[in-house]
Amino acid sequence: MAKLKSYFKRGICEAGCDEAGRGCLAGPVVAAAVILPKGWNHPLLNDSKLIAETNRDILRRAIERDVEHWAVGFVSQTEIDEINILNASFLAMHRALDQLAIKPELILVDGNRFNPYGEIKHECIVKGDSKMRSIAAASILAKTHRDEYMSKLHIEFPHYNWLKNKGYPTIAHREAIGHYGSCLHHRMSFTLLKDPVLLQ
Repeated sequence: MAKLKSYFKRGICEAGCDEAGRGCLAGPVVAAAVILPKGWNHPLLNDSKLIAETNRDILRRAIERDVEHWAVGFVSQTEIDEINILNASFLAMHRALDQLAIKPELILVDGNRFNPYGEIKHECIVKGDSKMRSIAAASILAKTHRDEYMSKLHIEFPHYNWLKNKGYPTIAHREAIGHYGSCLHHRMSFTLLKDPVLLQ
């Protein structure tokens, strides 16, 4: 496992940003912004996609306990349908940044594109969640907060099994859409089924 870097540029306030749920068929896209205290680290910290759910929950508790400046932003499936998933991902990051009590001097973004946030400079880092501690921490918060949200939606819509698939396009999820139809939490701008006739 590669060692995560603690900063991109020494001596300035950096916020790491990442999103979760971009490829899902249902639910919001969720992003987090995290400003880590100097020297903060955790032995389990890494890209959320590479960490078991139990360890993600441990990391979330540690981050929320130890880190003063963090926030999570949501963009609903309705908004996703209106502005597209890429812009919705950036908007979720902006909403997370809006909630920070202090403004960073530099924003570190996972990926290769970003919509500028005011006058604050940003750096796009491909696979940043496996390179930078702040982005990795943001990936943990975005993933765990979104998973928690989808687990709550599962109570009302158990037939889609969002408790397990969290809205991602698994075979079982698509089969449930084919059988029960879509619901208000589905992203209608996405291809929910290979044969759209089945949605009618």
